[in-house]
Amino acid sequence: MTDGEKMLQLAKTRIGEKYVNVCVPKNNRNWHGPWDCAEFMSWLVYQVGGFLYGCVDDKANPATVEAYTGAWKTDSERLGKRIPWQQAASTVGAVLLRYPPGPGMMGHIVVCDGKGGTVEAMGTAYGVRAGKVSGRHWDTGVLLPNFTYGEAGDELELAEPTKLYAIGRPDMKASVIKDIQRALRDLGFNPGPINGEYNDLTVAAVAAFQATKGLIVDGQVGPQTAKRLKIDL
Repeated sequence: MTDGEKMLQLAKTRIGEKYVNVCVPKNNRNWHGPWDCAEFMSWLVYQVGGFLYGCVDDKANPATVEAYTGAWKTDSERLGKRIPWQQAASTVGAVLLRYPPGPGMMGHIVVCDGKGGTVEAMGTAYGVRAGKVSGRHWDTGVLLPNFTYGEAGDELELAEPTKLYAIGRPDMKASVIKDIQRALRDLGFNPGPINGEYNDLTVAAVAAFQATKGLIVDGQVGPQTAKRLKIDL
């Protein structure tokens, strides 16, 4: 069994456990939650590979050091290998990473089953669960250093998200951004000026709203977040 397969199989044993934004002791084999997305993935790496990865200090105490999607972004630049997200989706145990939209903000991270599915700590409304790759935004795939993987499987039918509002995304409509901003303001989340610009203030307000609803906290408005905001993308 490859290390990627071991990581996926271990992840599956935690499906159904709770999500909380909490620091997980990476060296505790018997930990059964709560989890957050980056803590879950860094715990899996430590359990399978015996080293810290995606933590704010990979040389710190594994029992107390924090994992963070921003640290996963940094580590993946120099340790291991970045691969196209489509290739990761067809590789058992590969990682998919969505970068944080800004300093101190959260991204998202999952482990792939090689068939277009994922295992991930998704949010407080979902816990650890099986998900899917297609129709979601990913910045990169990651193969971990010193891990073994099988060959990527057949090319999968995977789609980019058709409607997504996030910093830097093309083809966003100012009128829709204003709808997002108004909905946030009316719900008590300050998005800054209602100006049709998807900026850091809007991202922070979206993330705060997502946290209260138990959604993936990434500051992006896709179909799920739009539904909760009661707006049409």
